[in-house]
Amino acid sequence: MRVREYRFWIVTLCVLLSACAAPVAQPEIDTAIKAAMDRPPAQWSEDAATAAVEIGWIDAFADSALASLVQEAQRNNRDLRAASADVERARALAVQAGAALTPQVDLGLGAAQSGALRGSTPNTTALTLGLQLGWEADVWGRIRAGSAGALASAQAVEADYRFARHSLAANTAKAYFAAIEARLQTEVVQKSLTSLEETLRIVQLRYANGMTSAQDLALARSDLATVRGQLLDVESAKRDALRALELLLGRYPSAELALRTSLPEAPPHPPAGVPSEILERRPDLVAAERRVAAAFNLLDEAKAAKLPTLSLTTNVGGASNSLTSVLDPQNVVWQLATNLLAPVLDGGQRQAQVEIATAEQEQALAQYTQVALEAFSQVESALDQGVVLEQRAEELGIAFQQANKAYRVANIRYREGEIPLLDLLALQQRVDRTSSSLLAVNRLLLEQRVNLHLALGGSWER
Repeated sequence: MRVREYRFWIVTLCVLLSACAAPVAQPEIDTAIKAAMDRPPAQWSEDAATAAVEIGWIDAFADSALASLVQEAQRNNRDLRAASADVERARALAVQAGAALTPQVDLGLGAAQSGALRGSTPNTTALTLGLQLGWEADVWGRIRAGSAGALASAQAVEADYRFARHSLAANTAKAYFAAIEARLQTEVVQKSLTSLEETLRIVQLRYANGMTSAQDLALARSDLATVRGQLLDVESAKRDALRALELLLGRYPSAELALRTSLPEAPPHPPAGVPSEILERRPDLVAAERRVAAAFNLLDEAKAAKLPTLSLTTNVGGASNSLTSVLDPQNVVWQLATNLLAPVLDGGQRQAQVEIATAEQEQALAQYTQVALEAFSQVESALDQGVVLEQRAEELGIAFQQANKAYRVANIRYREGEIPLLDLLALQQRVDRTSSSLLAVNRLLLEQRVNLHLALGGSWER
């Protein structure tokens, strides 16, 4: 009988040791990702086109006020705080998933009192103190696959958080530029209003001296009223832009934020060609790749769940009616048990879990491919838009100079009675429209640089 017991424990020990040494099957994640993606164009594989990414890419705009506002937004934004809490939750879940790889030890202390309702039988008190150890041998790598999947999911959440920080910085910069533009647009309209008020004064003098018609006077008054209405609109837009920025900063939206009086200069355009390393730079792409890794591990976990499980349980404890003697060797007993549990019938539940995990793996690969293609598209679009906007800004600058020159000449000719007031007002409106368009394009050029930084996952250096 004792020989059989020895054989039992020897076999059990060998199985447990083999479980400890059993390697976890590593899925060919990179191969699957490459197979799921079409080969990118040749220009994407050129090296040294863009240097290492910097986290502080907002400094490329050389605006200390903007950098300060971005830091404030990242400290106070409520959505970012929620994303940070989600990171902590994901890390805790990863720790929880890996905890099953280590033995679980529990200490129990109990007391029970018994006696008869009637009679002379004295009441008795029983005290128990026990130590229980349980451990599941991860023979097929199920627990390790689940732990690796949870870790990959936590890494994906961390990458999502980094992308949220980048996105918040980008949105803060865009709101900052929009608020400055709104202020400058207000100044353009105010300047036009001042000019029209002077024009109306001259027209009224000419009308009083019989040098112009009532039609010119009505036109001047009409244009002045129109511009006053425009001023109300642009001032309202300025307040809305300030409130949008204050909301990102976590401030009360009072529209009282003080801003600079001009738009900053746009950073220089990046060098030609963008390397394929953006697949490793963008946090959202890192998150998508980590979800692919999690899906592969969860499929391994589902497959291993169909196989038998082996667990070891040990109990050591004592029982006595006195706390001082509960640990007396005569009162201490031990028990060692090995359990082998093999699934027989589960109504197809485990197979369904395998099929679900397989579908989720295919979904993660497809989503990664889509995110990668969108990243390439965003970089291409941002680069193309930068060229177009720079050309538009150059042409609008020329148009503004020439329109302003034509207006100054027309103003002199009107005072001398050579042209009608309608021509002068038309030229003034052209100057105002061109000035407004130039401001809008300069702001769009700044936003294009922000979008390019965001598409590349950081900044670039020459």
